[in-house]
Amino acid sequence: MLDTSQSHRPFGARVKAFVALTKPRVIELLLMTTVPVMFLAAGGVPDLWLVLATCVGGYMSAGGAAAFNMYYDRDIDALMARTSQRPLVTGMVSPAECLVFASALTVGSTAWFWFLVNPLSAMLSLGALAFYVVVYTMWLKRRTAQNIVWGGIAGCMPVFIGWSAVTDSVSWAAAILFLVIFFWTPPHYWPLSMKVKDDYERVGVPMMPVVAGNKAVARQIVLYSWVMVIVSLLLWPLGYTGWFYPVVAAALGAFWLKEAHALQARAKAGVTGPGLKEMRLFHWSITYVSLLFVAVAVDPFLR
Repeated sequence: MLDTSQSHRPFGARVKAFVALTKPRVIELLLMTTVPVMFLAAGGVPDLWLVLATCVGGYMSAGGAAAFNMYYDRDIDALMARTSQRPLVTGMVSPAECLVFASALTVGSTAWFWFLVNPLSAMLSLGALAFYVVVYTMWLKRRTAQNIVWGGIAGCMPVFIGWSAVTDSVSWAAAILFLVIFFWTPPHYWPLSMKVKDDYERVGVPMMPVVAGNKAVARQIVLYSWVMVIVSLLLWPLGYTGWFYPVVAAALGAFWLKEAHALQARAKAGVTGPGLKEMRLFHWSITYVSLLFVAVAVDPFLR
């Protein structure tokens, strides 16, 4: 049995454990989709204090969602190699502490957005958190292979939050970028789940590779990738960007599709293990979304 006593734990290690509860690497991606949208909404440089307030609020909100996720999933996290060192599994943080921490971040982030950004952003942030915790973590994740598809909606919400922070409204431009992230999420995450599908199978989580196999997943990755690239190009003909963004989006999309089709070819050939190279697309997906949203931020200055 794990020793959950905290008295012998160094203070610095405890701080790191609470930071780990917020999944900071995931939040980096969320903020990467929030800030550039603020530049697009402002048509240039937004109020930098507003950007800072939105990022702080976004970190607290997403961190609260992640901590709730770790609280609920602590049973299966203990059985999966990829998650076996999470703070609740190692005993660095107790379940009760995690629950209090997640609740404090939820209340704090909602109040932060409400008073320092605007009520619309506060409600969007709270809605994203509730969707991730209740709909994805508690309902979809352990019940359906479509968990990532629909659960990924929570990860799309920072686009609306960034836009609403600047304009106190939402727009079709934000909706298009929302859809980009929606169609990006499955082909981003499925390669990783292909890599660790034995973990998911062991704990009974029906991730797509566990249920359908690599060939079917690779086919779905290609399908979602094509839709994502096409949707990403809609900002230009609808008049929301100048020439720079579509050029970058087309180049990034072409390379993405090359990698997606290459993964499908390897899966069709029955390649397994390291030869499948599924993590190439996973790592590229992070680069893709980062550069795409940098182009969103830069485009207003080049019109």
